Amino acid sequence: MLVDTSRGDRVGEFRGVAGPYWSLRPVGGGRGWEVEPRFVRPALLMEQLRARTARLNARSRGEVL
Repeated sequence: MLVDTSRGDRVGEFRGVAGPYWSLRPVGGGRGWEVEPRFVRPALLMEQLRARTARLNARSRGEVL
């Protein structure tokens, strides 16, 4: 997991390279986005856990599959 510092420390999973950008998507799925590699850093353990917990909570509420 990586953090996009250009979008308020948004956590995403690396999906690949698209020209000069890296493609990320939300943890567990959703609409992806592209970011310049200079704005990306590895996610801290706490950030990874927060992203996974948010995904599981949304799933338990029926908001995502």
